[in-house]
Amino acid sequence: MRIVVDFDKCKSNALCMAEAPEVFEVREDNFLYILNENPSEELRPQVEEAIRVCPTRAVSIVD
Repeated sequence: MRIVVDFDKCKSNALCMAEAPEVFEVREDNFLYILNENPSEELRPQVEEAIRVCPTRAVSIVD
């Protein structure tokens, strides 16, 4: 699984970080960073929830 973020859509509201902090981080500069672009399958439920809660639909998975 590979995480893809459309940074043109992303508003860095940190909802994805709340669901999958091992994968996403919004830093003091108010930008989203992908900490792990290829997380293990163990994290899939958290990543899928992060995708679901993203209000701008900026996050996706590519298998």
